[in-house]
Amino acid sequence: MARTVKEQEYAGKRGEIISAARRLMFSKGYERMTIGDILADLKISSGAFYHYFDSKPALLEAFIEQIRLEVEKPLLPIIRDSRLSAIEKLNGFFDTLDSLRVAHKTEIIKLGRIWYTDENAIVRQKVDAAVLKQRAPLLSEIVKQGIREGVFTYAYPDQAGEVILALLQGMGNTHAGLLLALESQQDKQRSVETVIAVYYAYMEAIERILGAPSNCLYRAGVDAIKVWMEAQPDSAPE
Repeated sequence: MARTVKEQEYAGKRGEIISAARRLMFSKGYERMTIGDILADLKISSGAFYHYFDSKPALLEAFIEQIRLEVEKPLLPIIRDSRLSAIEKLNGFFDTLDSLRVAHKTEIIKLGRIWYTDENAIVRQKVDAAVLKQRAPLLSEIVKQGIREGVFTYAYPDQAGEVILALLQGMGNTHAGLLLALESQQDKQRSVETVIAVYYAYMEAIERILGAPSNCLYRAGVDAIKVWMEAQPDSAPE
């Protein structure tokens, strides 16, 4: 019992350091964040920090692992549900990711500009790599099921997950660029159609690559796009 308590205390303290690093990365960027910033934020000694992490890169790896676990948890039940068809699983996969983004919409919008700065380039690259490693096998598993069911005809099922993720990441980066460029209410109204067109273009590309039925995959509606547009500030922060 005592060992369990100590393990929980250790995990709790480690989690506090990761949370502080997360806040600092999003407020000033990974490159500018220092271990000293974390010590000041948590009011702990350097010895306390190094008890849990031996370096700043080690802390970054723990942060990325935390994100991976947060996202993986709601996706696995969909993948493992034997009652769902491949198309239902793929749509559930996309819908779950959208729901997670909506649930953290305020944080995403607030932190979006710093996330796409050069100071967080390393973090973005590592997160993208972790996402690929985590999600590609899950998506490939769905595609293989779809081939068995006769709804997909893709010739490279083992690589399907990587291809789908490459498209999704491209779509995400394009959408982020459009949203971050908004400066006025007029821009928001004008950009709705562009954002929707990008969304539909990428989803149609995924359908065609898989040989799936047309319009079988999840599409965000106009109202959902408008919610994101309206939530954007009218100008970039100074």
